[in-house]
Amino acid sequence: MFGIGFQEMIVILVVALVIFGPKRLPDLARSLGKGIAEFKKASEEVRKGIEDAVEEEENLTTPPKPVSPYPSPPPADAATSDSRESGLDDASSASSGAGAGPSPPGA
Repeated sequence: MFGIGFQEMIVILVVALVIFGPKRLPDLARSLGKGIAEFKKASEEVRKGIEDAVEEEENLTTPPKPVSPYPSPPPADAATSDSRESGLDDASSASSGAGAGPSPPGA
């Protein structure tokens, strides 16, 4: 963490204890922890905002798909008549077999 070793950390804590005293040191550590947590939260929000802006910019700069100057051909008549016939076949087969299940054995 910050390139500080264990011995340096102990020296810093002893100096802080001497300067601030044992009564104020817990309050100071608590407020320092809250400050660090708020800083992390704010930096995360900034990072997310930058990522969202970059993503939005990439979406805006993406060229649109080229539009053909010619209209697309209408569907063939054979394809639509096949789908109509298959719909009728489905409906007629469903209505002819509706309610008539397999007959019980011996009937």
